[in-house]
Amino acid sequence: MTSIAQRTELQNKIWKIANDVRGSVDGWDFKQFVLGTLFYRFISENFTNYIEGGDDSVNYANYPDKDITPEIKDDAIKTKGYFIYPSQLFGNVAKTANTNPNLNTDLKAIFDAIESSANGYPSEADIKGLFGDFDTTSTRLGNTVEGKNSTLAKVLKGIEELDFGNFEDNQIDLFGDAYEYLINNYAANAGKSGGEFFTPQHVSKLIAQLAMHKQEKVNKIYDPAAGSGSLLLQAKKHFDNHIIEEGFYGQEVNHTTYNLARMNMFLHNINYDKFNIALGNTLTQPYFGDEKPFDAIVSNPPYSIKWIGDEDPTLINDDRFAPAGVLAPKSKADFAFVLHCLSYLSGKGRAAIVCFPGIFYRGGAEQKIRKYLVDNNFVETIISLAPNLFYGTSIAVTLLVLSKHKTDTKTQFIDASGEDFFQKVTNNNVLNDKHIEKIMEIFDSKEDLEHVAKNIDNTTIAENDYNLSVSSYVAAKDNREQVDITMLNAEVLKTVEKINTLRLSIDEIINEIEG
Repeated sequence: MTSIAQRTELQNKIWKIANDVRGSVDGWDFKQFVLGTLFYRFISENFTNYIEGGDDSVNYANYPDKDITPEIKDDAIKTKGYFIYPSQLFGNVAKTANTNPNLNTDLKAIFDAIESSANGYPSEADIKGLFGDFDTTSTRLGNTVEGKNSTLAKVLKGIEELDFGNFEDNQIDLFGDAYEYLINNYAANAGKSGGEFFTPQHVSKLIAQLAMHKQEKVNKIYDPAAGSGSLLLQAKKHFDNHIIEEGFYGQEVNHTTYNLARMNMFLHNINYDKFNIALGNTLTQPYFGDEKPFDAIVSNPPYSIKWIGDEDPTLINDDRFAPAGVLAPKSKADFAFVLHCLSYLSGKGRAAIVCFPGIFYRGGAEQKIRKYLVDNNFVETIISLAPNLFYGTSIAVTLLVLSKHKTDTKTQFIDASGEDFFQKVTNNNVLNDKHIEKIMEIFDSKEDLEHVAKNIDNTTIAENDYNLSVSSYVAAKDNREQVDITMLNAEVLKTVEKINTLRLSIDEIINEIEG
């Protein structure tokens, strides 16, 4: 099945489930149950494949739970990070979902058992709370036990009907595509922006390529505002697994998306010992200081959120912020994330960060931080993208690429906001592969291209008050129609002569009539 056909089937199936449960679970809450069920099915099938080891004579789903020895369970948890008994597998639960009067409590017990199977093992922190947002007893599913069970059965049976063969063989990013589709359909009605949690796959692809550019291998990759993990996973999809040697690191402040990021790692067959996703506030409680430096950093931090800033006097001495001599404004934490990334970046690596455009020209503390970045030659490239690339906002964002190994003292500016750099699809714009390739070619060549790219000496940027807006250095193409004034004047004169001749003719006719 082609990727287009798989994506269409997935979307149709999700929409069918949504219609089946409409009135029970509506809108934004619906995504928790669809994504949670997708994850439950995936880890069940993935675990089954591991146990069976490719032996067609083994059918783990038909094994009695009592035949599982402690040794089998122990070995499996050490390898996979968790354990699922045959009776707890998605397929076995879905089979009887429509007739099970205890479905909601059985599911809760199964999810609790899967999580607790890791207790006391190295994977405990990676497994704990994974199903925390899949509350099978929630009144959002229905007001009665029968109502809850009916809704859960519809979701389980709907996900059961998806027929893609092995999850690992899919041509699409199943979880990412499902999440993207749900956001596209529900974020607008959710009373909040889904876009703050999710970087569209096409934008993630560009960011991952920028961060990994010409690095044959990286020690590890890091996202300090990981969201659902889409940016980290694009790095895995774009490069062979062995190139990222020590795995995937991320921190996320929102508990729901923290769980989604961990689920997403498992869904992409990244084992528990190859990822480390932490829950917490990156700016005030950074989790991976002992793991730095990172050869690749990717991030789409929240735009212009408030943070404690100079209300905490210790932060100005924090080794992430101290070198700049000033903290990001309390009302706009954007540059706090930028400085955090810079601090965690290795001497050979790159950080590619999605930024709100205003930080590149505003004054005050933000200007002082730009001065620090430019004077120390950390800014490699700034890329302005087209508007409407993200869900929930029409902002034309800017990408900031940081590097500590530049060989010149120039900064590259790329205007990738023109019609040659995006495709309009329904309500949003999209970067397709040819657009990404074009941007990467310009980024790599560092050549000046009229109306598209310009390399500016850092002394010139200093003279321009450290303004880093792309529009200040790359002249926009004038698409207005060119007018030949001489020819236009000649045509006007001809027209005036015709009008005068016509007036004379009319006057003669009137005189004849009156005479």
